[in-house]
Amino acid sequence: MKKSKFKAMVLSCIDPRFQNIVHNHLLKKKLIGKYSAFTIAGAAVGVTHNKFKQWHKTFYDNLGTSIHLHKIEKLIVINHKDCGAAKIANGKKEFTSANEKKIHKESFSKIKKQIKKKFPKLKVELNLISLDSKITKF
Repeated sequence: MKKSKFKAMVLSCIDPRFQNIVHNHLLKKKLIGKYSAFTIAGAAVGVTHNKFKQWHKTFYDNLGTSIHLHKIEKLIVINHKDCGAAKIANGKKEFTSANEKKIHKESFSKIKKQIKKKFPKLKVELNLISLDSKITKF
């Protein structure tokens, strides 16, 4: 069997406003055609927050399958600002940029811990992107 060219899985959000931004980011990283994709509302928020608990197993099953089939070595997580899933996770509290940042940071912390436990060899890259394409790495 020849060595796989797929090196990463990209976890990103379903929000239509961010599809081109994510694509352009991956294009700059020369990853087009070289990653498995998992797109779900909220990205890391969707696979870690209790409001979306029923989605968690599906993500980890899919990630395990991608590791097995494509021999991926890295999970690239791309959350975004002005996130509807973060608003849902926020509940009835006022949705401020500080609250949103906290939700993203918590999702990054949780996903990193869960990945380390379930897939210890997998590298994790955490990104928060804005509508103007600015990327903050965590």
